[in-house]
Amino acid sequence: MNYLPMTTDSQLEPSSSVPPTADPETGGQMTFFEHLVELRKRIIHALSATVIGAVIGWYLAPRFIFIIARPIRKALIDAKMPDELVFTGPTEYLGLLITLSIYLGIVLASPYILYQVWLFVAPALYKHERSAITGFLFSTVFLFLGGIAFGYFVMLPQLLKFLIGISQTGPGIPFIKPLIKVSEYLDLILTVLLGLGLVFEIPILIFFLSVFEIVTPKFLIQNSKYAILAITILAAVITPTPDAMTMLIFMTPMVGLYFLGVGVSWAVVSRRERRLAAESRG
Repeated sequence: MNYLPMTTDSQLEPSSSVPPTADPETGGQMTFFEHLVELRKRIIHALSATVIGAVIGWYLAPRFIFIIARPIRKALIDAKMPDELVFTGPTEYLGLLITLSIYLGIVLASPYILYQVWLFVAPALYKHERSAITGFLFSTVFLFLGGIAFGYFVMLPQLLKFLIGISQTGPGIPFIKPLIKVSEYLDLILTVLLGLGLVFEIPILIFFLSVFEIVTPKFLIQNSKYAILAITILAAVITPTPDAMTMLIFMTPMVGLYFLGVGVSWAVVSRRERRLAAESRG
């Protein structure tokens, strides 16, 4: 006669510290419907946080305008022009405040939004992958903020100084004076800052290319001269002034980010090789 193995109540009850769909070592297993329910929950939480952040941003927007207008006002003062921005439509200023409120809401809610992203993807990851993704998220935010800071404190002053000063140093026409719309200036500053924030994600791009075995550290080092040439051409195109010193200011962080990406690629490849060596010995 065959007997079934006896089980105790403690063996039948799932551990309170580990959800039944999320094993800490092997990752969770969820049905497609459960994924949709979880995704809906995280999206609602993220949108709610953004709305709350936008409400707070509405009260911060007037003060924030002083911050984003500081570079253009300094450029106008240096050019001995009135440091004023204008709006030409009855709803333009209101639209500006609403736009700034939304952007500020996203920024204020971004830690909570990233936390929701983490809660959604973490159950499907292995334990060692969770720590890697955590570092990846923090690195992405840090590099993006670094690009924004570089754009605001370094690139924008140079760019605006050139654009405002060209009316005096170039073929200026005396009866043409600048009348800068605040909405157009906001579009310019957002384009520059967001663009540089994305440029500073070069190490993250190299990380993904290395993970999918598209590039290796050896390949990146061997082709570094071509990368530096491409960075030089890009810096020469986007540099607002013709002097070499300003171009070097733009080149330096790009070259540094490229070689930081080489280090990231080396870490990825070294980890993969160690894992394959351990599997072959096992």
